[in-house]
Amino acid sequence: MINFANGIVFDLRPIQEKDVNPDVFRLFIDGESILGAFKTVRDQVIFTNKRIITIDVQGITGKRKDFSTLPYSQIHYFSVQTPGFAEFVPDCELQIFFTSGFSARFEFKGSCNILAIGKVISEYALNGV
Repeated sequence: MINFANGIVFDLRPIQEKDVNPDVFRLFIDGESILGAFKTVRDQVIFTNKRIITIDVQGITGKRKDFSTLPYSQIHYFSVQTPGFAEFVPDCELQIFFTSGFSARFEFKGSCNILAIGKVISEYALNGV
């Protein structure tokens, strides 16, 4: 499902840190921590204080996983879209453009504080953390 070639990651719903795939913690560097975590049916997107990590669960058994990392330090610009008034299913969107020309787009379903996510990205991208 996490295939940035088709331009969007759909239906991300918030999850608690305890529900994050435990393999992701093996990628962390010193001082890295989770700021927010979201999932589709099997895939996950993790926002840390250093980067965005996507986990694409593959195959019938789900044992094969693709981990991709999107560092905040490489963000050129981004946009957020808040939900509209009285939408039946509120959703938010985040689109990120990297200095390499690569872009990633995320669509969040359910409760999502997209402005808080935008603030986190701003803090880390603008301050060079």
